[in-house]
Amino acid sequence: MHKIELLAKSHDRDGFDCGSELLNLFLRQTARQHADRGISRSFVLVDEDATAPKPILGFFSLNICQIKSESVTPGEAKKLPRDVSGVRLGRLAVAKSCQRQGIGKTLLVAAMGKFLEIFNTAGGIGLFVDAKDQDAKRYYEQFGFVPMPSKELELFLPVKTIHEALASHP
Repeated sequence: MHKIELLAKSHDRDGFDCGSELLNLFLRQTARQHADRGISRSFVLVDEDATAPKPILGFFSLNICQIKSESVTPGEAKKLPRDVSGVRLGRLAVAKSCQRQGIGKTLLVAAMGKFLEIFNTAGGIGLFVDAKDQDAKRYYEQFGFVPMPSKELELFLPVKTIHEALASHP
């Protein structure tokens, strides 16, 4: 059985390889430092029965962000104050050995759930992500993310869409 956990020393960061050296290095060298400094939090998907150090099947990181409302879609912007907060999905990666098995979707659903935890405590208008390329953009769009007019690869998932997606997800 798989389980989402907050990144800890008990996880095998050095053994993780998603095929992107930048994402691998972030997990190995930066993710825990960011957590210690309060910059972001990284969550890992592991086999809950694995012994430490637990191999990481995939991970995502989240941080609070603030944006100008005019950078979201015009329909959303007209209902908002000038400065709004949200949560940024900073990184999402799946180990090469687990790719094309639905792990990315599992991680994204977990990130939406974490967003709702934050939303229920502090508010926010949605989840933001900077897609690394057009393929990643298409991947996020299939889950309801919409491109932001301000930047081609920046996408936004409104809180309403997150509620709907999680309500329909078992």
